[in-house]
Amino acid sequence: MADHATFTLAVVGAGPRGVGVLERLSANAAELLGGRRFVVHLIDPFPAGPGRVWRYEQSPLLRMNSMPEDVTVYTDETVRMEGPVTPGPSLIEWARQVRSGEIGYPVPPDLRAEFDALASTDFPSRRLQSLYLRWFYEKLLAELPAGLEVVEHRSAAVAIEDGPPQRVRLGNGEVLTADAVLLTVGHLDAQPDPAESLLESFAARHDLQYHPAGYTADVDYSAVPAGEPVLVRGFGLAFVDLMLLLTEGRGGRFEDLPGGGLRYHPSGAEPVLHVGSRRGVPYHAKTGYRLRGKPLQLPRFFDSYAIEKLCGKPAPLDFRADVWPLIAKELAWAYYTELFTGHPDRVRTDFAVFADAFADLAWGTSELDSLIAAAVPAEEDRLDLARLDRPFGGEWFESAEQFGKAVREYVEADLARRADQRFSADLGAFMALLSVVGQLPALLMTGRLSAASQVADLDGWFKGFFSYYASGPPPRRLEELLALADAGLVSFLGADLLVTAEEDAGVFVASSSSFPDVVTARTLIEARLPEASVPRVSDALLQQMRDAGTLAEEQVPDTAGADLPSGRIATRITDSRLLDAAGTPHPRRFAMGVHTTIRSPGAFTRPRTNAIMFRQNDALARELLRMEPEG
Repeated sequence: MADHATFTLAVVGAGPRGVGVLERLSANAAELLGGRRFVVHLIDPFPAGPGRVWRYEQSPLLRMNSMPEDVTVYTDETVRMEGPVTPGPSLIEWARQVRSGEIGYPVPPDLRAEFDALASTDFPSRRLQSLYLRWFYEKLLAELPAGLEVVEHRSAAVAIEDGPPQRVRLGNGEVLTADAVLLTVGHLDAQPDPAESLLESFAARHDLQYHPAGYTADVDYSAVPAGEPVLVRGFGLAFVDLMLLLTEGRGGRFEDLPGGGLRYHPSGAEPVLHVGSRRGVPYHAKTGYRLRGKPLQLPRFFDSYAIEKLCGKPAPLDFRADVWPLIAKELAWAYYTELFTGHPDRVRTDFAVFADAFADLAWGTSELDSLIAAAVPAEEDRLDLARLDRPFGGEWFESAEQFGKAVREYVEADLARRADQRFSADLGAFMALLSVVGQLPALLMTGRLSAASQVADLDGWFKGFFSYYASGPPPRRLEELLALADAGLVSFLGADLLVTAEEDAGVFVASSSSFPDVVTARTLIEARLPEASVPRVSDALLQQMRDAGTLAEEQVPDTAGADLPSGRIATRITDSRLLDAAGTPHPRRFAMGVHTTIRSPGAFTRPRTNAIMFRQNDALARELLRMEPEG
């Protein structure tokens, strides 16, 4: 082939998202490549396929919060996209095919026991998922169509200079030329924010330990002292990882008790973790059952028609006032569909009658509340989203001991409910939440949300609610939490956690709105990922591009007032093109991921859900395949 026909793409970030785009390039090549040569440079210091987050070299204690039957990297017929479907096995299907010999792939000896025992409703280690992602990548390489080539670079990109052509400088000194560049960098590591910087300075002055927000698997906690109290701010998945690394990871052992539950046997190397957050409770455990009622018809109330109708309103939209009622009704619709059709003995009304009346009533009205109360006699069978969001909101306890007892009862009830098929309606609401996330980009593309509401309510409150309800840990992790509490190694700080730096005493002090007691400690850990922040990003490449004005922080437009910064990488929402400091889209640079304007969800997904990330990957791949070489 002639050199002038060659198109070169540099992909910075070779984890699941970057490789997902490569898969779509491969799938669409037959239609769009047209006999040309297309070279993809995959740039990442971590292994291509798993990337940084899913690399094999991490603690075997760290697990996924998804079942293997709910994880796939392959498209299916539900995905509404222009490109062809290329079906393939989900994680559990792949494991079964490897075990049967249908797929030949080596399983490391230290993973063999888990791999052989893996069931569809287990929660695999991240190392097992790493193996699946690596296999997917290697299979993709082996089946590349003629004309499509891949070159790996196990180095970080540190700078990009404009062309023609684009020049990508790597940390190893290599310089690549490319006709287009795609950033798939995932979550953004960030330098400490102003509040964290003050805490760092305080810790340095008083010889304390402070760990700012970061990806738990990458943070060195080896200096956290054994036997001492440690304040932990954050009660989500980052805390769960931290909890395991500082207990079982330090030589302790969990024992399964004959009657159920766990007992923890300490090694003596553990600290004492005092954990709190805005809600004061951990994320909900994942469900252990399947739907048993009629198939859910989603979306029902938060669909394209509803979004179009919303946009007919004259004023900018407020997420809480205008959008959340439709989302809440969508969750309730799925919840009650499953309750009525899966558990008809627990309701007083025929579903068809209930559904007709439900459809005609607005969320939050007394009429709808009355309809539900009349049709669903047991309070535990009614969906109370406000209570779900703030289970201890406004409650006051006389002591930390009383609050700790309440949290234990809350966690035990959550574990029981998430293991009991009688409450499969909860899974209906979960499925509706996934549907809502798939619809939100269509709302964002309208530009009708007020900037303040998009940043505070959508990016803030709703994102947190989604994670709390739908992205919780495996049930065993909460059983381990209770065992550690019984062993005196975890205690609960309460809701609306406040941590202050007491200069005179030289310690961190934690208080909450749940009880009057305070806890002091010489170590404070932020158990959370950093918020998106282009101004504070710590990655060398993104810093260079930001400082050069070729990468900018998203400014959320507001027709009612001033635009607001979101912290995210600014991209054009229609095609993922990177925007510069002047708001101009670059014709040759793209960015995709959770911390971009498009607010993409995770890099892999549940099967048969018309996942938005597949649609985005396909659209971008087709765009790239239609481009001509630069210059």
